[in-house]
Amino acid sequence: MFDALLKYDPIILALIATLFTYGMTALGAAVVFAKKQMSQKFLDSMLGFAGGVMIAASFWSLLAPAIEMAEKGPVPSWIPAAVGFLLGGFFLAAVDKILPHLHPGLSIDEAEGIKPNQKKRSTLLVLAITLHNIPEGLAVGVAFGAVAAGSETASLASAVALAIGIGLQNLPEGVAVSLPLRREGMSRRKSFMYGQFSGMVEPFAAIAGVLAVTYVEPILPYALSFAAGAMIFVVVEEVVPGSQEEGHKDLASIALMIGFTVMMILDVALG
Repeated sequence: MFDALLKYDPIILALIATLFTYGMTALGAAVVFAKKQMSQKFLDSMLGFAGGVMIAASFWSLLAPAIEMAEKGPVPSWIPAAVGFLLGGFFLAAVDKILPHLHPGLSIDEAEGIKPNQKKRSTLLVLAITLHNIPEGLAVGVAFGAVAAGSETASLASAVALAIGIGLQNLPEGVAVSLPLRREGMSRRKSFMYGQFSGMVEPFAAIAGVLAVTYVEPILPYALSFAAGAMIFVVVEEVVPGSQEEGHKDLASIALMIGFTVMMILDVALG
């Protein structure tokens, strides 16, 4: 089904895939042209769905292939997966402490990072979502890079499924930036621009991921696991708590399970 795509440069494929994921962020941000507010239950369910997609993608599209690739290596197969996974989480934790950013629904006094109060609220909101989009773009790039590197455990179908899954969960991220800004009085156009801008980092992260694993193939299992660890950190640190802080725990949990199931089906059926 996807064999015809193999003739294209993996950088081009990763770029196209992340332009799609960015486009889904922009589509979510475009909701601001139709609505100024949205049901909190709906927003929480969307966040839960996004968390489920990210958890499933982290295992089926990233960690499992990394373990299989490492089986032919000089060290036990669990070492690259464990090391890369933990490094991904530690990296995001460090960036989270340094980069000034503000999560939706919080006051500027609750912003995180170094001297965040020197920044505008809108900028801090965009930085928060942008920070979380880095591992998503990296994951797509590494997945396509694995195909280009000729790994027996990587497939183009799986990389495409990962891009589709991340695109689906990018919808609520665009909404999560644009609607709060609109509620605070910002124009629809500016709210949309800030919302879609948060997804622009993904193509750049994807290209970096492709180049890294294409030219330094031995790091491939580590890179896949790194992307998985970074994504799981985002889910546990922000997505799940954000989906339940308004009291819709059961709804968000069911939505997470649905998102997990959808991503699992995509990966297994296509991959």
